[in-house]
Amino acid sequence: QVQLVESGGGLVQAGGSLRLSCAASGRSFSRSSMGWYRQAPGKDREFVARISWSDGKTYYADSVKGRFTISRDNAKNMVWLQMNSLKPEDTAVYYCASLSLLGPDYWGQGTQVTVSS
Repeated sequence: QVQLVESGGGLVQAGGSLRLSCAASGRSFSRSSMGWYRQAPGKDREFVARISWSDGKTYYADSVKGRFTISRDNAKNMVWLQMNSLKPEDTAVYYCASLSLLGPDYWGQGTQVTVSS
């Protein structure tokens, strides 16, 4: 049974930092690109960042570029999202996902991030 479990969310003041973790189990994800998405209240789920399985290349949404960093440890089946200089508009539920060529194929349950002004 494939599982992705996020943790590390919480309440933080604007300008602060949080580090989200995603623990993958059920199979090896070393050959899967992994990504983070988020969904704010009343809005569609949106892409935040992803990291390639093959070369570790990273991609970011323009809204988080320069503030967020995605990383992974294939041996530990872990993915992280370091979020710095947080803004109130970063408030959302953050989801970890494994990515196939067709898009996300597995999702975590999400972790709430709330940034107060």
